[in-house]
Amino acid sequence: MTILFTALLTGDTPTLGVFLLCTFASLLLGALIAFVWSRKASLSRGLLLSLILLPAIVQVVIMMVNGNIGVGIATAGVFTLVRFRSAAGSAEEITAIFLCMAVGLLAGMGYPAAAALFSLILCLVFLLLHRLPLGKPKSREQVLKITIPENLDFEHIFDDVLDRYTDRWELTEVRTRSPGSLYRLQYTLELSPDASVQELINDLRVRNGNLEISCGRPVTRTDLL
Repeated sequence: MTILFTALLTGDTPTLGVFLLCTFASLLLGALIAFVWSRKASLSRGLLLSLILLPAIVQVVIMMVNGNIGVGIATAGVFTLVRFRSAAGSAEEITAIFLCMAVGLLAGMGYPAAAALFSLILCLVFLLLHRLPLGKPKSREQVLKITIPENLDFEHIFDDVLDRYTDRWELTEVRTRSPGSLYRLQYTLELSPDASVQELINDLRVRNGNLEISCGRPVTRTDLL
C-alpha cells in the first residue's frame, strides 16, 4: 500500500517517463470521471470534454511549478478568475470539476496511483448516493396551474374538487395574464393514491370555462452552486 503514496518525482525536474505516465493517468482518470458523471447527470458535450482534459491540464501546471511558491500563487489566482468568469453550474457539475482538479493535483505531485484510487472511491460513492432517495421529490407531488377569467371568484371555487383528489394542496401563486383579463393560479398539491389526473383536470375545466390547465412535476433548479 505504501506504493500509492510514494512520489514518482524525485527532483525539481520530472523525467520524460514520469511526465508521460502522469499525463496518461490524468487523461484516463478524467475519462472515467466524465463517463460516471454522464451516466447519472445531464452534462453538455463541452463539459464532458473539459472533465476529460482538466486533470491533465492541472497536472502539467502543478508539475511545472513544483517548488516555486510565487508561480504557485499566481496559478491559484488564474484558477479563481476562471471560476468567476464561468456560468453558474449545478452541484453535480461543480463537484465533477473539483474532483478533476484534485486528481490533477495528485498526478502533478507524482502520485498517479493515489489519484486512481481516489477517483475510484469517489465514483463509487457518487453512484451509491444516486441509488439512495436523498432529496428526491415525493412521487405524488404535482404543480397545478389553472387559467380563469377575471370575473371568476377563485378564492374557494376549486376547494371541493381539490379536496376530493388530493391529500394536501396549497395555493402558492396568483398571476394576471392577457393583460389583466385572465388570472393564472398555481397550486402545489399531493395527489391521493387512487386519484386520476385526467378526472381532476376534467372537473376543473367545468369550473374555469374550459381555459388552459396544466399539471406536472415541479421543475426547479435548486442545486446550483
